[in-house]
Amino acid sequence: MAKIKIKQIGSPIRRPESQKQTLIGLGLGKMHRVVELEDTPEVRGAIAKLPHMVEVIG
Repeated sequence: MAKIKIKQIGSPIRRPESQKQTLIGLGLGKMHRVVELEDTPEVRGAIAKLPHMVEVIG
């Protein structure tokens, strides 16, 4: 299965708890962290919920 790299670009401070939990679920939580995850519909959905806090890296 394909991999996808995700970088956190936004702070979870002053964000709803659900957005913080979504970041933690993606393996993020601190600024400028990068994680490599399987490219699944679940991961894509989590990214779609946080377009202002994460970016997909080539």
